[in-house]
Amino acid sequence: MDDNYKYAELTKVIIGLAMKVHRKLGPGFLEIIYKRALIIELKKAGLSFVVESEQEIFYDEECIGARRVDILVEEKVLLELKAISEFRPIDFSQIQNCLEVFRIEVGLLLNFGAMSLQFKRFVNSKIP
Repeated sequence: MDDNYKYAELTKVIIGLAMKVHRKLGPGFLEIIYKRALIIELKKAGLSFVVESEQEIFYDEECIGARRVDILVEEKVLLELKAISEFRPIDFSQIQNCLEVFRIEVGLLLNFGAMSLQFKRFVNSKIP
């Protein structure tokens, strides 16, 4: 990963923690198990985070629902966790939508369901 990316050091730390969780647990658990383990690692690393933060979604200035983010780290990096065999295009759309709704610049999509941890970094291009 290029160190010139915004929040590169923070995303490296998060990915390292996710790898540690995957190494210890391996694939095959539900997403909630990985989330709970990652929360433990985030706490041990001294990072601040919010779990299941919710943001309303508007259409033509009317609230039509809400979206929750799995974990928001240091108010800077949005984490979307999966426990599936491989990423799908809908997963990419989902995290992009979350970045826009939450007005967050950087997100990580983490998949614990594959044999090796899969991760992909996203940037919200709508933030200048």
